[in-house]
Amino acid sequence: MIVTDEIKERKDKTFEEEFLPHMKALYNFAFHLTFDEENANDLVQETYLKAYRFIDSYQKGTNSKAWLFKILKNEFINNYRKKSKQPNAVDFDSLLNYHESDDPQYVGSLDLRQEIFQNMMGDEVTIAVNKLPVEFKTIIILCDVEGFTYEELSKILDIPIGTVRSRLFRARNMLKEHLRKYALNLGYKENR
Repeated sequence: MIVTDEIKERKDKTFEEEFLPHMKALYNFAFHLTFDEENANDLVQETYLKAYRFIDSYQKGTNSKAWLFKILKNEFINNYRKKSKQPNAVDFDSLLNYHESDDPQYVGSLDLRQEIFQNMMGDEVTIAVNKLPVEFKTIIILCDVEGFTYEELSKILDIPIGTVRSRLFRARNMLKEHLRKYALNLGYKENR
């Protein structure tokens, strides 16, 4: 019984010291992936549950943030696959509120915090990132927003560093193309 208590204490200490400090960064990444507060919270909660359950496979002192991001990314992909096989759900309360609103031209978020968070990066950049396929959206967020190195991205995404570089290059080019059209509409001229 003493051994079990000591093991639990060691796991709890590792969890608190190495995993919990990354909760905000995990939530930000989850929110960028889902753009829904409830889904982001669920994703972070699932990540921490899996991290605790598989804490024995974590090597203390290694990059705990990258390990957690990898778990979160895998959980997001698994949830995405499950949801893509299910029929779309309709939020009838939102639909009813929309039809009863005073301004039928207004189409906005029902959650002001979501709207504010999306505007932190800039509307056009957010829209451009959201248009990217999941694998490109993920690598842009992890590299350019969260600041992971190519080596860390390679471990998180389970791909070679060369693939990280090429995927990031392609994602940035896609973003550049989306934003080029926007810049031209604002009157900026192309540099060739």
